[in-house]
Amino acid sequence: MPARTLPTISIADVKARNTVQSCYVTIGTKVYDVTSFLSDHPGGGDLILEHGGQDVGDMMKDEASHFHSEAAYEILDECLVGFVGNEQVLNGAVQSIKPAETVPLPLSRAGQAEPIYAATGMSTEEDLSRPTDPNTDYQTHKFLDLSKPLFLQVWNGGFQKDFYLEQVHRPRHYKGGDSAPLFGNVLEPLSKTPWWVVPTLWLPPVAYGTALGVGSLGVPVATAYWCTGVFIWTLVEYILHRFLFHLDYYLPDNRVGITLHFLLHGIHHYLPMDKYRLVMPPTLFLVLATPFWKLAHTIFFYNWYVAVTVYCGGIFGYVCYDLTHYFLHHRNLPAWYRELKKYHLRHHFADYQKGFGVTSRFWDWVFNTELEMPQPKVIKAS
Repeated sequence: MPARTLPTISIADVKARNTVQSCYVTIGTKVYDVTSFLSDHPGGGDLILEHGGQDVGDMMKDEASHFHSEAAYEILDECLVGFVGNEQVLNGAVQSIKPAETVPLPLSRAGQAEPIYAATGMSTEEDLSRPTDPNTDYQTHKFLDLSKPLFLQVWNGGFQKDFYLEQVHRPRHYKGGDSAPLFGNVLEPLSKTPWWVVPTLWLPPVAYGTALGVGSLGVPVATAYWCTGVFIWTLVEYILHRFLFHLDYYLPDNRVGITLHFLLHGIHHYLPMDKYRLVMPPTLFLVLATPFWKLAHTIFFYNWYVAVTVYCGGIFGYVCYDLTHYFLHHRNLPAWYRELKKYHLRHHFADYQKGFGVTSRFWDWVFNTELEMPQPKVIKAS
């Protein structure tokens, strides 16, 4: 395909475009129209407007302000509208392109190496919130179109397991902060669960069951069993996350297994910042919780009240887990909680095969799956 040429733009014109109606920035001789991105910038449009009409190359590389990931440069790449300079500058840019390429060349940080985690295609947790363009993403990866219901696309996609796993663990973000359509019909509301549903539904029966245990066993004994239930939950949390939610490579290579994986946990890794699909829907919770009710009464068969008290402690642990999971993704947290947030988000953008603990890192440490951050794979910029 022949190289397409872009116009030269005077520096005076660039400097004049620093408003909400029209905002240009430059990096070197390249001019970018970022007007449409003002409302989508994670740090707010005002931060861009402060640099409107100016060169932002040094600012974007400044770690003190914020070292931008490759995703930011990809967005800029789509906004390129011309070059600052005269015809000689433009000709030089065009002649530097290989015959099969189009202007501009793939954007880089002035020749610097860009860190990318190979498993996810991301560099930082901020990349998790970068809006995905449905058309571009589908044309590039031929996986799922975010603008259409996802369930039938997964069911009818005919995906091979390896391709599915590669794609579902490369996070996307649905533009506008809403949820991408899953079913696209009357089932759609059932697939969304606001975070407050979890404590509203499950804390009252937990309180009732705990009261029964205290009434029968006394406060000291009931407290000991209840705390045992909470501790057991932390192990259950780890086991479920590692061996059920991340069954991954043990999946059967057919659409039934792949679709079940997607509904159970794959959709969360595909759209990790979807706030309505972060906590467990009540129906799924009942399916998973019923066997544990029977297990508790099997282990503590000698006393019904003991089994109920232990179970209530476990369900309270689950409530804490789901709320913690939501807040790690969507809330500013106290300083002592921020490291846990960084740890969990690394599980999403860096290495989904480790870091299975959500409320703590204890069992990751015990079973040697603690997420240590190695130096990311470095992809040399063109």
